[in-house]
Amino acid sequence: MASPETGVLAARARALAVLRIRSTALAVALLPPAVAVVLLAGRASGHLGAGTGWDLSCWIAGSLGVLSLLLAALVALVVARARPALSPSVPISEKSAPDLYRLVRDLADRLDVPAPSAIALTPDCDSWLEDRTHRAHGPPRRGTGAARGEARHTPEAPVLVIGSPFLWWMRVAELRALLAPVVAGTGPSAHPDIAAARRFIRGLDAAVAVAARARGPLRALPLRFVGRVARLLLRAGREHATIMERAVAAAASERAQTVDYGLRIVAQEQVGLAYAGWDRLLTRVALPAWRMGRWPSRLDAGVVSALTELSRRDRLANGFASRLGERPACDLLEEPGAIDRAASLLAARLFHGGPAEPGPDWSPVGWGQYPEEVVDRKWRLEAARLHRVLDNLPATALPAAPPTPAAPVVDPASAPPLSYARSSPRTPADRSPVDHHPAGDRPGGAPPADRPDDRPAAPAPGPTLARVIDRLAQDERTGDLVAARLGAEVEREEREEAARQAARGGPAQDATVGVAWGDGMVAEGGLPLFPLQPPRTGRELLADHVTAMVCCAAVDTAGAAPGLDWLDGPALLVDGARRADLGRPVLSLVDDGDAEPLRGWLTTVGVRPEKPVRLV
Repeated sequence: MASPETGVLAARARALAVLRIRSTALAVALLPPAVAVVLLAGRASGHLGAGTGWDLSCWIAGSLGVLSLLLAALVALVVARARPALSPSVPISEKSAPDLYRLVRDLADRLDVPAPSAIALTPDCDSWLEDRTHRAHGPPRRGTGAARGEARHTPEAPVLVIGSPFLWWMRVAELRALLAPVVAGTGPSAHPDIAAARRFIRGLDAAVAVAARARGPLRALPLRFVGRVARLLLRAGREHATIMERAVAAAASERAQTVDYGLRIVAQEQVGLAYAGWDRLLTRVALPAWRMGRWPSRLDAGVVSALTELSRRDRLANGFASRLGERPACDLLEEPGAIDRAASLLAARLFHGGPAEPGPDWSPVGWGQYPEEVVDRKWRLEAARLHRVLDNLPATALPAAPPTPAAPVVDPASAPPLSYARSSPRTPADRSPVDHHPAGDRPGGAPPADRPDDRPAAPAPGPTLARVIDRLAQDERTGDLVAARLGAEVEREEREEAARQAARGGPAQDATVGVAWGDGMVAEGGLPLFPLQPPRTGRELLADHVTAMVCCAAVDTAGAAPGLDWLDGPALLVDGARRADLGRPVLSLVDDGDAEPLRGWLTTVGVRPEKPVRLV
C-alpha cells in the first residue's frame, strides 16, 4: 500500500511541471527585451560594429521588447486581478456551529493535517476543499499596512464545503467518517508548490472567463489576446494539473484510512441514498413551487422525509430509517432552521434563478402549507391557462360541430340526472355571442310559451372538464395546436417573470443582499446556473395541464384533496389515499385522442366532469 507521502511527492512533481510552464511563458515574454538590452549594451560598449544595419536592428529589437513587455504586463495584470470561480455556498461561522468546528478540528488533529480555515454549506450532495485565498473571495482586510502584509504572506488553509443534505440525513459518526478523506486533503494543499500551481491554474481559468465576458471593441481586443494566451497555457498544463489533483486525492484517501474506515463504507452508502432523495425532492417537489414564485424554506428537512418514504417503499432501503433514532449531524448547528432556510434560498437561486431575497412575488412556504398554497394553486393556474388557450383558438382550427335539430324543451324536474355519457360538448364553438343573453332578452325574441315562469335562462356554464375532454377527443389536430399554444404561453410568462426579476435586482444588487461574502454568485448574471430539467415539450405541457384540470374537477366535485408526496411531488388524495393511476388515462387522451380510459377513471372516482370548476 502506498503511503500518503508518496502521493504528495507525485503531486509535487506535477505541480513543478505546471510551474515550469509558467516560467517558460515568462521567459518567452522576456526574450525580446533581453535581445534589445544585449544589442543596446553592445552598441554602447563598442563591441558591435557601427552602421545603419545595427541601428535598425536595435530599433526593431527595442520596439519588440517594449511591445512584449506591455503584452506580458497585460496578461499578468488580468490573471492576477481576475476573480477565480467560487462555489455558491452559505458560510457557517464558528459562533453558529461550535460543535461542528470542534468535530472538524478534532478530525484534523487525528489526521495530523492543518484544520480548514472555515466551513460553508452548499445545497448539493458533495463535499470538497476550496481555496478562497484570493482577495475578492474574503471580507475586506482591516488593520495597518504591516498587518495586511503579514496576513498576505501567511498561508491560509482552504475552506471546507459540506453538502447541506448530509447534515440532516447523516448521523454525527457518519459525517465524521465521510469528511475524513476531505479534511485530509488540507495536508497536500498546504504544500507551497502545490498551492502555487493551483493558484496559477485558477488564475488562468478566471482570465478566460473575463475574456469571454468582454464587451466593447476597446476592451474586447486586448482581452481576446489575453484569453488566447490563457487557453494556450491551460492546454499545456492540463494533463499535469489533472494528475496532480488525482495524486492529492490519493494521498488524502490513504491518510484517512486510519480514521473510521469501517464506518466510511456505511457513510458512502448514505451518500448515494441522499443524492437520490435530494434529486427527487428538487425536481418533483421544489420545482413546482419555484415556478409559482414560492420557495420551500426547509428543503434539507424535507430530505429526511423523502428518504424515510423511500425506505418505506423500497425493501433495498429498508433499515436506513432505523438510523433516525441516533443523533443527526444537524444538531451540531446552533440554529439549524435558519441555516436550512438560507441553504433553501440558495438552492432556489442555483437551480431556478430566483431572487436573492424574499419578496411579495418570492415568498417562503412551509411543508404544512404546501398542499393548499402550492399544489392546489398550481392545478388551478394550469387549468385556467388551458381554458384561456382553448378560448383563443382560431375558429378555423376548431372541429365543426354536427348540426343538431331543435330539441323540445324538457321540464327540468323530469330531466334525467346528468352523466358524462349524456353531456354535450361545451366549447366556445358551440355558442354564439347571442347565447349569452336570456331567451326573453334577445332582440326580437319572446319567452317560450311552455316555460312555467318568465325567469331568464341560466347563464352559460363555467369552465368544465367535459369541455376539455370533448375538444381533445374530437380532433387530433386540436391537441397539436393546443400543445403549441401552451408552449408559447408558458414561454411568454417565463420571459415576463425574468424581466420582473431583472427589474427587481440584477447582479449589482445581489452583491449587497446575497447570502454572505462567500456565496459565489456576486458576479453571476445568467441564472439559473444549473437548470434541473430541460424545457418541457408541448405534449408534456398539455398532459400536465389536462392532469391539473382533472385534479381540479376531482377536488371540486368528488371531495378529493391536494396532497404532497415526498418522492413524486403534487398528489391527488381521494378518501385520504393517493391516486397514482391518473397518468396513463391522461396520456391516452393527449397522445391518441382516446377519452374512454379517462372517462372510466372519472366514473370510478366519482368526478362530475360537467360541473364547472373554480379557477385562479
